[in-house]
Amino acid sequence: MEWYLIVWRKYAEFNGRARRKEYWMFSLINCLICLVLGMVAGVMFTATNSASLGAVVFGLLGLYTLALLIPGIAVSVRRMHDIGMSGWMLLVGLIPAIGGLVLLVLTLLDSKPGANQYGPNPKENPQMAINQ
Repeated sequence: MEWYLIVWRKYAEFNGRARRKEYWMFSLINCLICLVLGMVAGVMFTATNSASLGAVVFGLLGLYTLALLIPGIAVSVRRMHDIGMSGWMLLVGLIPAIGGLVLLVLTLLDSKPGANQYGPNPKENPQMAINQ
């Protein structure tokens, strides 16, 4: 859970580097939260006579997704920095059919050892990543 909170603390920080663990834990917890909210909304729609409660939960899911936009982009940019690439590489995801696959592979790559133009390697000093 700490890795998830780190991304929220660095809400709009596009500088620096993000380890694979930071990126993927943030993604995993977001998927779980969205899955739970979606299931609760679906149950509310089907189990109650009033669809308004389910609509409220779907609205919360929409607001949560909207709130994720900036920190999700920020952690993705920092992840690209960690492998030595510009954050603009995220735009490769706009290429139909293969863009998402290319981004998946890039996010799975290991950190470049040592410092690079985006900062020191957070993998070499894990406390630095947590304390920032």
